[in-house]
Amino acid sequence: MAIPVLFAITLHEVAHGWVANWFGDPTAKMLGRLSLNPLKHVDPVGTVLVPLGLLIVANLAGAPPFLFGWAKPVPVTVQNLRDPRRDMSFVALAGPGANLAMALVWVFVIRVSLLLGDDFGLFALWLMYMGIAGIMINVVLMVLNLVPLPPLDGGRVMTSVLPRQAALRFARIEPYGIVILLVAMISGVLWRLIGPPIAGLNGLLFGLSGL
Repeated sequence: MAIPVLFAITLHEVAHGWVANWFGDPTAKMLGRLSLNPLKHVDPVGTVLVPLGLLIVANLAGAPPFLFGWAKPVPVTVQNLRDPRRDMSFVALAGPGANLAMALVWVFVIRVSLLLGDDFGLFALWLMYMGIAGIMINVVLMVLNLVPLPPLDGGRVMTSVLPRQAALRFARIEPYGIVILLVAMISGVLWRLIGPPIAGLNGLLFGLSGL
């Protein structure tokens, strides 16, 4: 799972910065955040401490492993965008879009593994399992990030499309967004919301892969 996870979080963040640069904001480019080096996007808290802490707590409690985390957000200076409200929605959608594109690449990897078959033994099996993990990770990241809750990408899109006054009120949720998200995860509300689209997309992509 390591390779799909690294690609998923790295390309998700780079996509935000690349689209922001396309629309006139070079902030991420100037700070070296358009790099494909995963270390550039590691957040000490969100990428390391939170997932590790959740694994430790789950282990001590004898509960199933529960993972949640985030990469270091790519900085975007909204004022530099040519049309800030419109362009920010494209910047926000770039991350989930990158995850969808990567999921399709992993579909191709699985098809290659099936073509290689028994002639390549363990290597073909490794490719297949990596492709399966790649599809599942990217679908979860895409659907989760489209939830309309700031600071998720879906929340950014909502802020861009709502009328100005409603957008300002909606944006005030952001300081509490992660807490709301964690409560929704732990209570099971989030999974009831995003479970069906995740299952549907996984089914479609696994069907395309030939599995």
